[in-house]
Amino acid sequence: MKLTRAHSLQEIAAMIGCEFEGNPAHLITGINEIHRVEPGDLVFVDHPKYYDKALQSKADTILINQRVQAPDGKALIFSDDPFRDYNKLTRHFSPWSMTIGNKGQAVSIHPTAQVHSSVILGNNVSIGEGSIIHPGVVLYDQIHIGKNCIIHANTVLGSDAFYYKARPTGREKMHSCGSLNIDDEVEIGSGCTIDRGVSGATHIGAGSKIDNAVHIGHDTILGKNVLLAAQVGIAGCVNIEDNVILWGQVGVASGLTIGAQAVVLGQSGITKSLDGGITYFGTPAEDVKRKYRELAVLRKLPEAIAHLGI
Repeated sequence: MKLTRAHSLQEIAAMIGCEFEGNPAHLITGINEIHRVEPGDLVFVDHPKYYDKALQSKADTILINQRVQAPDGKALIFSDDPFRDYNKLTRHFSPWSMTIGNKGQAVSIHPTAQVHSSVILGNNVSIGEGSIIHPGVVLYDQIHIGKNCIIHANTVLGSDAFYYKARPTGREKMHSCGSLNIDDEVEIGSGCTIDRGVSGATHIGAGSKIDNAVHIGHDTILGKNVLLAAQVGIAGCVNIEDNVILWGQVGVASGLTIGAQAVVLGQSGITKSLDGGITYFGTPAEDVKRKYRELAVLRKLPEAIAHLGI
């Protein structure tokens, strides 16, 4: 999330009542979570396992619950609960508001687009030339749809990230204030759900085609001409490169990368990043030739055991 104007380190620290280390005039131009940070951003970290990742990230300002030395050129804000204070900041700069009726503020629809009267449009939504939005579709806030896209019935775009922190009293929700960007020539089937970014953007690349009943988690980035068959489930912060095909009921764990032109066969489970240009199968997904050899060996196992008299 980019701020409408740059804020100083001193200003941001004062908003959440925290001490800081660094030049008080150090500028913060955005707020983002660790997977999608850019120069000028503030990021939070609240676990020692991720301190180094946050400190060495592209972010210039780190909201942290430990007194550590700041890397050169970076500033620190010290908080006893960075998750809580990060939520305070995102709610301050991007507060949530309920859409009244079926159309929010700052909605832009190209004259050649066709949008059914039952479609719900949130705030800051744009729909490009020649796009078609079928009945029952819900577009939450900050959804940007390109040219010649088709969104089929009862799909929900831009709902909140599935992101919670465990507390003694339950699970505290991360405030979602990111966006969803859909490039030109994308088709999305019926009953799909795509979450917007936590504070950055979920992105669907040009020419991608998504079947019915597919879910895509927050901050995931699809490249161009990606093909997703029915009931694919993709967790948050996944990078799927150009021309990847995921067949029916493939599941993808969070934070992974699938290389360009990879193909993953149906009902496979992806638990680690995959190289491009290879066909995969199984759980965990592996090169299909290797996996089929393993299955062939397993089919012979009862016979081998009987031969040994075990």
